[in-house]
Amino acid sequence: MSLAASNPATASGGKATFYGWRVVAAVFVLATFGWGLGFYGPPVYLHAVHQSRGWSLNVISTAVTVHFLFGAIVIANLPRLYARFGLVRVTKAGSLALAIGVAGWALAQERWQLFIATLFSGGGWVTMGAAAVNAIVAPWFVRNRPAALASAYNGSSIGGVVFSPLWVAAIGLLGFPWAAIVIGLVVVATIWILADLYYAKTPEAMGLHPDGDAPQAAPTTLPISATEPLPKRRAWKDWRLVTLAAGMALGLFAQIGLLAHLFSLLVPALGAQLAGFAAGGATAAAIIGRTVAGWLMPARADRRLFGCANYLIQILGSFAFFFAAGDNVPLLLLGVVLFGAGIGNTTSLPPMIAQAEFAKEDVSRVVPLIVATGQATYAFAPAVFGLVREFAPRSGSAPPGAAPWLFLAAAFIQALAIVAFFVGRPRQPSRDGGTPA
Repeated sequence: MSLAASNPATASGGKATFYGWRVVAAVFVLATFGWGLGFYGPPVYLHAVHQSRGWSLNVISTAVTVHFLFGAIVIANLPRLYARFGLVRVTKAGSLALAIGVAGWALAQERWQLFIATLFSGGGWVTMGAAAVNAIVAPWFVRNRPAALASAYNGSSIGGVVFSPLWVAAIGLLGFPWAAIVIGLVVVATIWILADLYYAKTPEAMGLHPDGDAPQAAPTTLPISATEPLPKRRAWKDWRLVTLAAGMALGLFAQIGLLAHLFSLLVPALGAQLAGFAAGGATAAAIIGRTVAGWLMPARADRRLFGCANYLIQILGSFAFFFAAGDNVPLLLLGVVLFGAGIGNTTSLPPMIAQAEFAKEDVSRVVPLIVATGQATYAFAPAVFGLVREFAPRSGSAPPGAAPWLFLAAAFIQALAIVAFFVGRPRQPSRDGGTPA
């Protein structure tokens, strides 16, 4: 019998449940709030600020870019912040900063005040984002980490499902300032409670072992884990890190760039209401795709190949959009399903790859670096894809929803992401090789 089953902390209603799964559920909530306010919120804030202040979309769009760029800087420094202040304090402070920042978006009377608010919102939400999810969940799992991370990261997709319409409804009912204050207070209170109850716990402190294994169980090995740590000052000279960061950044750039314009491209053929349902369908496909990959991927699988397959599915989705030519509804819906199926894995697979390829002590450093690189890159994606959409050659007889060069650009960038993942694959060890993660 495992220690998890014999420990009272793991029992619920008389049935043994590894405590790590409770942590995953709490982190699911963290991701829901983090992405709901910090990722899916800014497009709504942009519209609300434009309507209430009359400022140019160019200025407000620049504020959104600053929001994501400053967040990338904070992500890169999360390991130092965790080491100095502790994960719980950083998470609590981040939720408070996010709430203050969103309120600042709503209350800003001058443009400079808006940009100050973006520093709080951008720096706050990333303490509840991808790197934070990995930092909290990773100590609890080795063998089951793909499934655990997939479950926790699904909170990011639910954040879009819940908060995109919630923000619109709350702003319509209460106005932007009060909506921001009320939602911000709920988020801060919830995260502070969960931080004390779950994020502060570690398996070592509770006398548990990763995955709920018994103390005498053999440690789980992964196929291509590094045996030597990365050099502290020259990490970016490591080929595995460079290719992993490049693959994630390219994939996110293509994904965010296409998604930023997808709704408006679907409206001419589907109408606004059906286009909204289609966008929701992409989110549902993302949840399914991430869950399937997380639960079915073997512990010793070559995770880079799974990443390549994920981008290939999205490329097929891009081609479905391309051949739909703006008015073929079945192909448009097929594109939504195929492209959507890879959305979640683009965020969750790279940390799993890092777990398999880097020494245990380096994973907590590598994940923030690749996530920060990805966020700093995709901050510019909507604008770049907008330029492609506006200035690319266009046939005068093409339907309004046709944007062939945009979809080809997405497919090409995703192909580059596949190349980055593939060429960075470490050499496979002998059949008996591998080191514990």
